[in-house]
Amino acid sequence: MSDKKRVVVAMSGGVDSSVTAALLKEQGHDVIGVSLQLYERPEKTPSGGKTCCSLTDVMDAARVAKRLGIPFQVVDLRQRFQELVIDDFVSEYRAGRTPNPCARCNERIKFGLLLEMTAAFDADLLATGHYARIEADACGIYRLRKGLDPRKDQTYFLFGMNQQQLARTIFPVGHLEKPEVRQLAARFNLPVAQKQESQEICFIPDNDYIRFLEESGVAPRAGEIVERDGNRLGLHDGIHRYTVGQRRGLGIAWKEPLYVTAIDTANARVVVGPKEELERTSLLADQLTWTNAPISGCFRGTCSIRYRQQPVPCHAELCKDGRLRVEFDTPQTGVTPGQAVVLYDGDSVVGGGWIL
Repeated sequence: MSDKKRVVVAMSGGVDSSVTAALLKEQGHDVIGVSLQLYERPEKTPSGGKTCCSLTDVMDAARVAKRLGIPFQVVDLRQRFQELVIDDFVSEYRAGRTPNPCARCNERIKFGLLLEMTAAFDADLLATGHYARIEADACGIYRLRKGLDPRKDQTYFLFGMNQQQLARTIFPVGHLEKPEVRQLAARFNLPVAQKQESQEICFIPDNDYIRFLEESGVAPRAGEIVERDGNRLGLHDGIHRYTVGQRRGLGIAWKEPLYVTAIDTANARVVVGPKEELERTSLLADQLTWTNAPISGCFRGTCSIRYRQQPVPCHAELCKDGRLRVEFDTPQTGVTPGQAVVLYDGDSVVGGGWIL
């Protein structure tokens, strides 16, 4: 950016958002640091810097803001995060799907509520530490492009952004590789320069999602573990304990490795089979979003059906009922209901939806 702007930086307490704030301050922008209080961290949970948005992380963000000499504020969004992300997470598992809370948080919290709040700060833009790039073409259409570090690209989690959101957002580290960001953090003498990256779901810091779900009201409902033809192989204590593609923890001794191939919510059945039964040639998705305009006719490009998957060649088209049908050039084994499918044209996000 050549013009000086007032920018709200979403500061998670990690190195990426901290360097984002430092770069913008160095460039002469009027930077305001904001951390989001999203959930109550249980007392008896592990610590060590591997989560995000915890009280420790907020304190780290405050330390960085003090080091940079920028104003800093904590915004309490616990109730809305519960309603928009955690309740969705629980209901998806209850329905036999595997949710993606990070993508939901980006869609509904960071680039939903927080972006709306920038007006209260009289700010021009919102900046985050995501590894992605936003560029405007000659026609003024904003494109969401992959981050230059292929190991860190986060566009899969950002597919829900539209033109209005892209126009008001910047990703200052999207053109950098992670080691460069670490070097910048050291150059700026930031107290989080060597902090570990977040790994677990932020509101489940011990990574025990089964415990979390059951404490959140998901009642274990026993049922059968069956083959595709209905042959019973065993019993389970609740479909929320399983996800499509799972191999470990089935509790079945069998002549070959078995994988969860489907979850039958209505009958509380977990369907298992050999790896080849996981293969899918197509998928359907709903709750579609587009970075610009919806696709028309038959779209030809690539898609990702999970984070860090190398996009695979596909073609897609809109169905008459408003859903998206995606056909893979080669069968895929990671098609998981509740996860996102993201369409790409080269390195640019076209849009995506939630797998049915």
